[in-house]
Amino acid sequence: MIEGQPLPYYQPLIDTATGRVAGYEVLARLRRDDGEVVSAGPLFNDPDVDQTELLHLDRAVRRMALEHFKATPTGFISLNISPKWLAQVSLEAPLPSLTLLEELDLAPERVVFEISGLQGDPDRLRQVVARYKNAGIRVAVDDFGTGYSMLDQVIALQPDFLKLDIQLLHQVTRENSSSSEFVKSLALVAEKSGCWIIAEGVETEEHLHFALDCGARYVQGYLFGAAEESFLQPDALQPLFSHLRDQYVQAKLAERGRFLELRRSLGQLFAELRIWLEQGGKPESLRPPTEYPWLLRFFLCDAYGTQISPNYEWTGQRWRQDPRYLDHNWSWRPYFYRILAAAGEDSRVLLSSRYRDASSHRQCMTSGLFIDEGRHLLLVDIDVERLQQVGSRG
Repeated sequence: MIEGQPLPYYQPLIDTATGRVAGYEVLARLRRDDGEVVSAGPLFNDPDVDQTELLHLDRAVRRMALEHFKATPTGFISLNISPKWLAQVSLEAPLPSLTLLEELDLAPERVVFEISGLQGDPDRLRQVVARYKNAGIRVAVDDFGTGYSMLDQVIALQPDFLKLDIQLLHQVTRENSSSSEFVKSLALVAEKSGCWIIAEGVETEEHLHFALDCGARYVQGYLFGAAEESFLQPDALQPLFSHLRDQYVQAKLAERGRFLELRRSLGQLFAELRIWLEQGGKPESLRPPTEYPWLLRFFLCDAYGTQISPNYEWTGQRWRQDPRYLDHNWSWRPYFYRILAAAGEDSRVLLSSRYRDASSHRQCMTSGLFIDEGRHLLLVDIDVERLQQVGSRG
């Protein structure tokens, strides 16, 4: 038996463009006989709990939430719906949720259905979601990037929102792992498909910065407040968000300053390497890269991307030559497109986006400079982790 009185709690979603409360996610709670309020969330993942009771609990919370929300003049309300239950509804009969909205006379455009976990028959799920969308309800895919949230199924559903998974968000910000680039790639997929990103579980400024880096349109989490039994004024969190957004912008400006300093250092390094090449390019005449601790390696290519020199890598005591990549052509690598597109611009130091280096498995950037009137391309690989360490000490 499910013990306790069901009731809805509401966690605000902040519009990053305005700082105002744009909507709320409904979270199921139970009020025990002693007055304690506990989350009902674990019950929905417990296989021993009777599914019929869970369905009644969910519908009771949903009805109370919609009745309560109807009196608010603006915003949207987001309700979690299990795909297991969607798989049981009849495709011919009226959908219970649509019937409830009609009964309450609540505009479907103000409602978002969150679908978590895309298990089950994908064709049936797609048909039910299509009926929701045709009625004007917007759809979000929860826990995007994990579990059953497979990319092909997500694209087929054509959701209006994608929610970045809380655990994935915490992992990449806590561990500073390379999976952060994976999450940003997912966000880019969302943007390309016309979806808004919702970042949930935003508990620290670091989480917020990462969410903004991902282009999140909406954010929610304890940084702005836990779920409560009542709604907020739309502008209640605007001063807090404005302050946090200003801090984010200042951090980006500082990052831009470090980026400009990197370009200055690269210009100096390229100047030294050009002189070294003009003087014969002997490894023993190369000085230690003391001023460039982020230098991973450098090498020379022809104008078409074919490597014509060994890799030169500093071991900590001496320069090591690695000839394994001679005659390899790198023009197919994504970071090369931008560099090769600027062929002939001898004076311009070019810098790629971040990528994972195949040899060292580290996050890298590549900088290039055309020399010899565009006949050769001098390339420098930068260790991003070392660069960040230098920046933090600075």
